[in-house]
Amino acid sequence: MEKIKWIENKLPKTQDAHPSLMSLEEVAKARAFHGSFPQYAPTPLAALDGMARSLGLGGLYVKDESRRFGLNAFKVLGGSYAIARYIARRTGRDISGLSYDVLTGDALREEFGQATFFTATDGNHGRGVAWAANKLGQKAVVHMPKGTAPVRRDNIAKEGAQVTIEELNYDDCVRLAAKQAAQTPNGVVVQDTAWEGYEEIPGWIMQGYGTMAGEADEQLTALGKKPTHIFIQAGVGSLAGAVLGYFMSRYPDAPPKVIVVEATGADCHYQSALAGDGKPHPVTGELKTMMAGLACGEPSPLSWDILKNHAAAFISCPDWVSARGMRMLAAPLKGDPKVVSGESGAVGTGLVATLMTDPQYADLKAALGLDGESTVLLFSTEGDTDPENYRAIVWGDKVV
Repeated sequence: MEKIKWIENKLPKTQDAHPSLMSLEEVAKARAFHGSFPQYAPTPLAALDGMARSLGLGGLYVKDESRRFGLNAFKVLGGSYAIARYIARRTGRDISGLSYDVLTGDALREEFGQATFFTATDGNHGRGVAWAANKLGQKAVVHMPKGTAPVRRDNIAKEGAQVTIEELNYDDCVRLAAKQAAQTPNGVVVQDTAWEGYEEIPGWIMQGYGTMAGEADEQLTALGKKPTHIFIQAGVGSLAGAVLGYFMSRYPDAPPKVIVVEATGADCHYQSALAGDGKPHPVTGELKTMMAGLACGEPSPLSWDILKNHAAAFISCPDWVSARGMRMLAAPLKGDPKVVSGESGAVGTGLVATLMTDPQYADLKAALGLDGESTVLLFSTEGDTDPENYRAIVWGDKVV
């Protein structure tokens, strides 16, 4: 069985270039925007008390994003907020005055007109952009990498987007979307990864993800809890940077330890940390992993700046880690709620369970300070977005 790889963060620290990106004030704007949607409701925070006791933890909590806007994943939070911020800027308005009703009203549509929002996706981000564009009377074009499950493509097409599966990996699909947006009148690329000259929209997307982090924080606070450890997935790193940035703002004097979790087939943050020079290092090739939402080979410089300065560790996980998490969440201990968690959503659960029970990772467990006093927060970022594959893993032995 392929082993989990890890490295503590000992990268050279630099001055934070984006200290206010995930401020509580900015996240509050995003939460107010999302709260104006008639489809909005906070997603559940599953308290897995039985699992926590069995693993020897003080508490284990999983944010269940399978309930987000009926789209089975969290990504819509970023895409919708970025589109709204773009429209606000183009019309000279403050985002605080652009509620869902205003954005979908005839007056604003007549004033703004129609744009075409281009994006690349492994599934969830593109579906979120397509859904938001459709609700707001805009167009969307979505490109997906080779090997994409047809059901993921079909879910995006149902939202009215033009969608293709390309003979390219994810990162090359990003470049294709950016090129086409630049060649299209009123074309806009809405991508959660940044590059030189393209940082504003990825920053808005990260702020949109802050809604999920803020909800989880409030739900834990209502239970009288504060996380000591957060395990958060990274593809390009925008989600990880957003969650870390939010909790740094929320608890500036004593932030939780944030551990970045990746798929071994696309572990660009782990490899960047391993290089040790503080620079982001891409991984190339086909990026093979069942964790489609994490199959990204190039760290976003915007979020990397946050992660390299503040993450506690970077961990590279083979697919079996996520499969273990999927099965554990689908078959909970008595009294614990069930969480339907897809391939990219359950890797944190599988990792924490392995660290707490497998002696060969005792050094990593000790380095992170995981014990009976630890309160662990995880994010199940998607449900069964590929139902057939989900069943093959949870019901069968597709990945062992």
